[in-house]
Amino acid sequence: MRHLPKHPNIVTLRDTYEDDNAVHLVMELCEGGELFDRIVARGHYTERAAAVVTKTIVEVVQMCHKHGVMHRDLKPENFLFANKKETAVLKAIDFGLSVFFTPGERFSEIVGSPYYMAPEVLKRNYGQEVDVWSAGVILYILLCGVPPFWAETEQGVAQAIIRSVIDFKRDPWPRVSDNAKDLVRGMLNPDPRRRLTAQQVLDHPWLQNIKKAPNVNLGETVKARLQQFSVMNKFKKHALRVYLSLT
Repeated sequence: MRHLPKHPNIVTLRDTYEDDNAVHLVMELCEGGELFDRIVARGHYTERAAAVVTKTIVEVVQMCHKHGVMHRDLKPENFLFANKKETAVLKAIDFGLSVFFTPGERFSEIVGSPYYMAPEVLKRNYGQEVDVWSAGVILYILLCGVPPFWAETEQGVAQAIIRSVIDFKRDPWPRVSDNAKDLVRGMLNPDPRRRLTAQQVLDHPWLQNIKKAPNVNLGETVKARLQQFSVMNKFKKHALRVYLSLT
């Protein structure tokens, strides 16, 4: 975080302190809550709103990659709003799994969160392209409310990711623009060599013409799914905290 230049959409590391037991990181306070919670709280959620969020996320990815940093754990919970204002800035947090990389360098550690892992992570041979995949998963969820690769178990999720079959049939996909679906396909290409780069994502017509993206409500079903997904993630976090406290 010291290496990255100051960026409006990346949380600031204020200072660090070390005592006999730990290193303490003093971070910028983000009081505005998580990404999905803010979306659910809004009365009107549209494809255009999803485009605005996606642009911010991919701009963070582009800046990190430009400075040789791979985030490796992009997910909705790692994007918080700076404050409770309607105009609050969205910020990326949690660089705990991030690494420095050089172009062409390959990594083999399996890290990240199951729903957002790229196929090549599971194959233990990956580079910075994994961040674009994770951003593509977030985009898919923003547009329909559920992850593109879903199963009841982590093993099932891994198998779904390897198959990489994207469902554009369920509601509201028939009402989503072709440009948006084209971008999702480009970001979720299972071949990292053919996957869009962060710059190519930002150059895509859907993000270049955000004001032309449909401003029609994606429907209450999408918001309800987002809320359920957010609650499920919070439940898993609490369950993990209880488990760790007992071990």
